[in-house]
Amino acid sequence: MNTEKYIVRLTDAERRELETIVKKLKGTSQKVKRAIVLLKADADGPDWTNEQIHELTRLSLQAISNIRKQLVTEGFEATLNRKKRRLPPVPKKLDGLQEAQIIATRCGSPPEGFGQWSLRLLANQTVVLEIADSVSHETVRKTLKKTV
Repeated sequence: MNTEKYIVRLTDAERRELETIVKKLKGTSQKVKRAIVLLKADADGPDWTNEQIHELTRLSLQAISNIRKQLVTEGFEATLNRKKRRLPPVPKKLDGLQEAQIIATRCGSPPEGFGQWSLRLLANQTVVLEIADSVSHETVRKTLKKTV
C-alpha cells in the first residue's frame, strides 16, 4: 500500500485519455511523462510508490510528488497540460513611439566628435532627448535588431 499524502484516483474517462496519450506518445514529452506518472500512481490501478515511478520515468521524487499534489489540488486538466503564461516575464521598456524615435535618432548623424552611433551612445542620447527615462544599450540593441 502506498503511504503518499496525495492519493491519485482517476475516473475511467481520465484513465482512457492517459492511456491514449502514452500509447500514441501524443503531446509533449512532459505531457507523456505526466500521463505515465498519473497512470502508475492511480490508487484504483497499479498504485505504485514514488520510488517505483522514479525507476520507470527517471523523474525526481519531488517532481512525482508535485504531479500528485497538482492533480488533487488543481484537477486533471491543469495537471496534464501546461499552464500558459498570462504575461511576459518582463514588461517591455519602450512602446512603439519610443522605438520609432530611437530608430529615427539612429538614422540621423551622430553627435559632434563621433564618427558613428554606438549602442551606449544611442542609449545615452535617448535619455538626453527624453525619449525614455532610462534605457540600457541592450534594449537599444534589441530595438534596432527588430528593424534590420
